[in-house]
Amino acid sequence: MKKHKQQAGGGPGEQAQQHYLVEPRYLAGGGDLRHVTEFLRASGWKDHSKSGGPLAFDSPDRTIRVAYDPFIQPGGWMIRAEATRGQSAWHVTLGRQTPVEIVAGFTDALTQPRSAHAPNPWAPLHQHGWTTEQRRHPTATSPDGSSWMQFHQTAPGKAFWWAGARTEHGRTWEAHLSPTTPMHLVQALTAALADPQPVMRPRGNVPPSTRVRTTSVSVLPSQLSAWQQTRITAARAATWARNSWAATQPRNRTARPHAATGSARATR
Repeated sequence: MKKHKQQAGGGPGEQAQQHYLVEPRYLAGGGDLRHVTEFLRASGWKDHSKSGGPLAFDSPDRTIRVAYDPFIQPGGWMIRAEATRGQSAWHVTLGRQTPVEIVAGFTDALTQPRSAHAPNPWAPLHQHGWTTEQRRHPTATSPDGSSWMQFHQTAPGKAFWWAGARTEHGRTWEAHLSPTTPMHLVQALTAALADPQPVMRPRGNVPPSTRVRTTSVSVLPSQLSAWQQTRITAARAATWARNSWAATQPRNRTARPHAATGSARATR
């Protein structure tokens, strides 16, 4: 189903380009990788990408790496985190056709403080009408039956989160999250997965499926640039605020052992 909308005019000499608002978003196709990478860069992540090769970004503390490699099979996104105090190592893979808006739901959360509220990965799905089946593997399915989220457990200690989407042509993408993936990050992914807002794709980049609904829009290049810049500016502002707050906090200093008679120095 196609509709048409006209965006507001822009600067002189600009030529409007045809784009499409695509829904549901989980069937929109991969999209522009910069939606993910530019936000990470603006959030202070270090870019280790190779020219013409795979993309790779490391968190400021170098404990997490977000990578994208389309040159291997099956290819796509790989996110790995080292073990830290109170958190086991974890990893996540997302297929190359995973919509970047869904990937960003996860990777944006890596740059933000964890909420004080107890996470519930199922909550965003229930909120948007997904159906939950309490069978051997708890599964939530989208209202149109095209997408799913499942906690798949085959044996004690052998489990993973599994999400994905399919059209009449077969599966379009899948995501696998290790069971040690922090729950607030799993919830960030399900929130992005279930978000009912359409996403934008340029002409020629809409997947051929009868399950996809589109609205044609005329968009100026300056509008696209402004929308992207708004997202980047928000990331920079949040990073600056966090760094400024951290700089004002007193540093904990370990007290030196007393030199009194009979005291013993700590040994490693």
